[in-house]
Amino acid sequence: MTVNVETLEKLERKITLTLPVDTIKNEVDSRLKRLARTVKMDGFRPGKVPMNVVAQRYGYSVQYEVMNDKVGQAFAQAANEAKLRVAGQPTITEKDGAPEGQLAFDAVFEVYPEVKINDLAGAEVERLAAEVNDEAIDRTLDILRKQRRTFAQRAQDAAAQDDDRVTVDFEGKIEGEPFDGGKATDFQFIVGEGQMLKEFEDAVRGMKAGDSRTFPLAFPADYHGKDVAGKTADFLVTVKKIESANLPEVNEQFAKSLGIADGTVEGLRADVRKNLEREVKFRLLARNKNAVMDALLANAELDLPKSIVQAEIDRMVEGARAELKQRGIKDADKAPIPADVFRPQAERRVRLGLVVAELVRANGLEAKPEQIKAHIEELASSYEKPADVVRWYYGDNRRLAEVEAVVIENNVTDFVLGKAKVADKAVSFDELMAQQG
Repeated sequence: MTVNVETLEKLERKITLTLPVDTIKNEVDSRLKRLARTVKMDGFRPGKVPMNVVAQRYGYSVQYEVMNDKVGQAFAQAANEAKLRVAGQPTITEKDGAPEGQLAFDAVFEVYPEVKINDLAGAEVERLAAEVNDEAIDRTLDILRKQRRTFAQRAQDAAAQDDDRVTVDFEGKIEGEPFDGGKATDFQFIVGEGQMLKEFEDAVRGMKAGDSRTFPLAFPADYHGKDVAGKTADFLVTVKKIESANLPEVNEQFAKSLGIADGTVEGLRADVRKNLEREVKFRLLARNKNAVMDALLANAELDLPKSIVQAEIDRMVEGARAELKQRGIKDADKAPIPADVFRPQAERRVRLGLVVAELVRANGLEAKPEQIKAHIEELASSYEKPADVVRWYYGDNRRLAEVEAVVIENNVTDFVLGKAKVADKAVSFDELMAQQG
């Protein structure tokens, strides 16, 4: 086999492969003979089909398989001998003008880039820090109280106010015509919690049981119901029942209802603090990890393999289709999804993957078994039966691989923060909780 490697542009390479025709022919003959022993055809006993009949029926497909196998093997061997790190799949085409008794092929492909990471001492990273205070614990306890509130019917002449649960009948019309979703009977909602549009809540607030009111409601242009988005409807609403909310006191009984072992308010607050601190830790880790990855990208130089980017785009398009299917969208697998919408995100993912892989390789930042174990145990600690969760993770290699990837990212984050110019910034609990991702 003769190997010739040619650089086309940046990461693109071409290898010209030549294979003896006899090699292909001998393998085709060998496979057809093996096939003839087991093939079943009308008019012949098994194993007694003449070779010329087997060749006529299966010759083309066997020839195709052999060509694919032999050329694939030749390409893999050539790439290995040339010490090339091939990115993606090669495009292989037969070449004219091969020497007699030979077949020639051109394999065009990309190689992985050389990744250059500049001195991280010059990188700038903002690292956030946040603490859980008593106010955050109080607000969390208020949420827990709301989740366990009870309701009692108000007096007949009492007006609806915020935090009341109201039962209403309503009907809306646009230009005198009813519309889908515009009518309901015995519909319940909590006033002031944003479950209904503001105009609807404003109309109901102050009404008494038995009252009816007509009011206009302008649907926002970005309203989820496309048929009514941007239009104004006239609604008739009748209040049938008003109930006031009763929130449980934060006491021993409340603590016990939430599963606090010692049944004390102090134990409840300590448990809430522990859970909030765990959430704060993971949010800070995610936010600071993103800041580190941004700094890494800003300090790295590399060319992107088009084939790997395209593979990532294809994967993201398939993911979008799967999500549409899960939502019940008809013919989701045929949905026209423009691939270029995902290109910037795909390029970032590929670039980041290559940079992180190089940093891990060069600095020994692989995930150690004890790190994976510690991370899984921390994830499991928030569940009622941590041991079951640990077994769940270790019972599936894919789940373990996901944890390993997270641990590697954490190692990279710690490594970069140890090298870069870090500006520490304290943020409030509320600011951190309000941040996306």
